[in-house]
Parts: sequence; structure tokens; C-alpha cells
Amino acid sequence: MAALTEDQKEQFWRDGFLVVENAVAPDRLAAMRADFDAWVEESRSHDAAYGETLDGRPRFDLEPGHSAEKPGLRRVNAPVEVSEAYYEAMADSRMTECVADLVGPNVKLHHTKINSKLPGTATAVKWHQDFPFTPHSNDDLVTALLMVDEVTEENGPLEVVAGSHRGALHSLWHDGVFTGAVAESIAEDSIVKAKVCTGSAGSVCLMHTRLLHGSAPNRSTRPRTLFIAVYSAEDAIPYAPNPVPTKYEGLVVRGEKTNRVRSVPYELELPQKPRTASFFDQQAGHAEGESDTA
Repeated sequence: MAALTEDQKEQFWRDGFLVVENAVAPDRLAAMRADFDAWVEESRSHDAAYGETLDGRPRFDLEPGHSAEKPGLRRVNAPVEVSEAYYEAMADSRMTECVADLVGPNVKLHHTKINSKLPGTATAVKWHQDFPFTPHSNDDLVTALLMVDEVTEENGPLEVVAGSHRGALHSLWHDGVFTGAVAESIAEDSIVKAKVCTGSAGSVCLMHTRLLHGSAPNRSTRPRTLFIAVYSAEDAIPYAPNPVPTKYEGLVVRGEKTNRVRSVPYELELPQKPRTASFFDQQAGHAEGESDTA
């Protein structure tokens, strides 16, 4: 049985995004929230990014100004490697079925992460498209943003430009530096056109990889935690190193492995893999002014 209606699928391909409620079971959502709360508590005893992922970079990324009194855990890389609840949500949930309805029947995982905005933290996401970070042979990629907490207009929701996935691929390089963000003129235009994606805890925003998006800081007293799983059609082959490498990259979560490649024509500049814990440092710029940071 299909997880999405024909109207929902039509809306996704028209607008480039779709919010679906009840994407994971309540007990699984509670387990995911409990795991994240435990990581926040653990972060209080650290003053710099910590843990280790597949390529040696930190798993847990801390916002500037993080402290034991005011924790700023803003990123968990590949949480599916350290949490059964997050793995199950990625591999076997209604969210997984929704993605299969869009780019299936054969679907594989690219990477996962958690982007968090704890109350009063300053993290913002500059306007960008995901595809230039993760170019593939075709663009049947879906970024699934599962709302672990309720997302409101006040706690830093995702902002998108509807229909922009059908437009140009914008460069994330400026003056020889990979900034992870589009040009300022494009960002200003995006802000004017932006639509806000809100939803109750357990909802998922399904977003096309080419959709322009960003988000503002959390100005509320409530957390905003997103579990982000990036999936592709099985016949989409990566053209660049995974920015969030995981032992589960290429895991077929629906359908089967075909060993086929499907290509579509496009041109873009290859991305620069982050050297630090996350792309937030690329968007912020290197404190010492190096042009090849993060």
C-alpha cells in the first residue's frame, strides 16, 4: 500500500517539498528524543567537538559559545551508527515508505545527521541547495527531515523556495572559496519568496535535493531537532566523497540492488568535503581566513 497519495506525489514534484505527519511511530519517536537528550547531557562535559566518525572527524559538533550551563550541540553525524532508534527510523518507517513512493522502487541511503537548534542558540543555515554538496549521476535524491520536536515559526524552521528544484543549480563557490551557500543576491531573492515548513513532532518534510532552502536561528524557548536522512534512487551514483560518511552508505532500504547507473545532463563545480565536524564551519568561514576550510 502506498504511503503517499497521488495528490501528495504531484505536490512534491511541483513544489519540491512535502510535509507528511506521523512519519514514525510514537514509541520510536520517544526513543529518538531520549537518545538526543542524553547526547545533550553528555555534551555538557565537552568544550570542543568530540567523538569520531568513519573518516576520523568528530561525531558531535558544538556551536560557538557552547558551555555546560548552556549546551549548544548543533550536529550529530551518522546517528544511525550509535542509535538503534535512529537506525530504525531511517531504514523501516513510514518515512522510508514515503521516499520509496517518490524515487523508488529501489532506494538506498546516502547519509544521515541531526541538525539541532537548542533554545536561544545562534545557529542559522544559509541558503543553499543540497545537490551541489552531494552530486550524483541523476538527481532523484530526497532529503527527509524528520521533526523530532515540534517545529514552529519561532524555533528556526526550514524555509524553502517552492519550485526552485526545477531551476538552476547555483554555485556554492565564491572567489575561489567553497562557502556552502549561494550568492547573496540569490539568498536575498529567496528570503522574499520563502515558505516556512512547520509541523508536529513526528512529521517529516520531504525535500528534493535541488530545492533552495535555509533557516534562521531558534528564537524561542523550545528545541528544534531534525533527523536528516538523505536517500537516492538506487541507480544514482555519487560523484563526490560523502560529506557525512557512514558504514551504511549504499544500504538498500527498499527494493533491490540493480548495479545499473542512470545519468542526466547537468554541470556544476564539485564540492569541498568538510574538514571539521560539519558544513556549519564552511558557511561561517574559517576563523583564520584559510580558503580551503572545513
